[in-house]
Amino acid sequence: MSQDRLLKLKSTKSKHVIWTRKNKKTVERKIEVVKFDPVLRKRVVFKEVKK
Repeated sequence: MSQDRLLKLKSTKSKHVIWTRKNKKTVERKIEVVKFDPVLRKRVVFKEVKK
């Protein structure tokens, strides 16, 4: 993955972090994704934060 397109997603309930990427040409808003958090062992919302 190219480093300039990497995006940091942080869990709203814990401090778990996921790295992903997005297409900045088509998506202008900040990403919010519901994913599994292994720390809490639940599905939670992950929000985009600064690197």
